[in-house]
Amino acid sequence: MFVGVVTLFPELIAAFGATSLVGRAIETKLVSLHVEDLRPHGLGRYKSVDDTPYGGGSGMVLRVDCVVAALEAAEAALAAPQRPLRIVMTPQGQPFTQRTAERLRDHGAFLLACGRYEGFDDRVRSFVDLEISIGDFVMAGGEVAAMAIIEAVARLVPGVLGNQESPQVESFSSANRGLLEFPQFTRPQEFRGLEVPEVLRRGHHAEVNRWRAEQALQRTRERRPDLLVAAGTEAAPRVPSEPPDSRGSGS
Repeated sequence: MFVGVVTLFPELIAAFGATSLVGRAIETKLVSLHVEDLRPHGLGRYKSVDDTPYGGGSGMVLRVDCVVAALEAAEAALAAPQRPLRIVMTPQGQPFTQRTAERLRDHGAFLLACGRYEGFDDRVRSFVDLEISIGDFVMAGGEVAAMAIIEAVARLVPGVLGNQESPQVESFSSANRGLLEFPQFTRPQEFRGLEVPEVLRRGHHAEVNRWRAEQALQRTRERRPDLLVAAGTEAAPRVPSEPPDSRGSGS
């Protein structure tokens, strides 16, 4: 997978790309990450990348010419076998979901442009494919959102996780029909009066799978009924025919 990030703070993305799951994915060449510093694409003595908004108003706006130049440079440096999807991080974008992560994984290459100040000159939208938001709130910049998206997509790349079944049966996944994941337990069997459900201790695979499917549906009804509208009210998640080999997976 090929990922590029356009940012005024390349050190943030570089540090992220050297740690944990994403760092291992890059080290093993399952993910290629290019960080494009927006500042060198600025204008004048001080390499300015922003300017005052036409019509007046508070704050500064990122210039379209600087952002597009950085996107084009990042695309060339990434050298992906397919044209990467160009994405801007903005609160006005479509909500990022697990389906979006799967789409980006399947495409195999994407660029993320991180906003700052009052955002992008609106003409930037004519040069990108997607606008993405990670929630209905506003931050100082798009770097944290970009890191969240990179990790969500990278863990779906085959070989990145030790157990390839982990990203299949979990909250929001296609294999789980977009529902929440069933409850997970590990040792100790009892803790302060709270016990692991007996059905999980008996080791009967069919009963365990049935219990997990019921629990996933019940948990979704209780916590995120909106997901049932998308999946169908009586939708039940598919579960593996055998229990996972390893304990613990992201949910």
